[in-house]
Amino acid sequence: MEYINAIGRRKSSVARVYMSEGTGKITINKKDLTEYFPSAILQYVVKQPLMALDCLEKYDIKANLDGGGFTGQSQALRMAIARALVKVNAEDKKSLKAQGFLTRDSREVERKKPGQPKARRRFQFSKR
Repeated sequence: MEYINAIGRRKSSVARVYMSEGTGKITINKKDLTEYFPSAILQYVVKQPLMALDCLEKYDIKANLDGGGFTGQSQALRMAIARALVKVNAEDKKSLKAQGFLTRDSREVERKKPGQPKARRRFQFSKR
């Protein structure tokens, strides 16, 4: 097995993943997972597809993350890892899809409208 590559997106974040057989090392933008995502919750989100298939120490993952915030980046990375795992073994697709790791969350930030302070918020109405 050479490198398997996949892409994942969430909000304005893009995650490109290169997966190979190894010892379970996850490197993001040339930093270790615990250094890039100090929060234990975000580390858990990234590892979810690997834990679902019980292959946490089977693959080495190198990822390039770009755009967005830390939550969007972690969810984009989760999707990219899940897609790469499906490329390795197509039989895993059913279990990963059932847990929602292969579904693109298409919600984006609504644009701000002119004459309003935010996207939907209006300035306070003054009768007098």
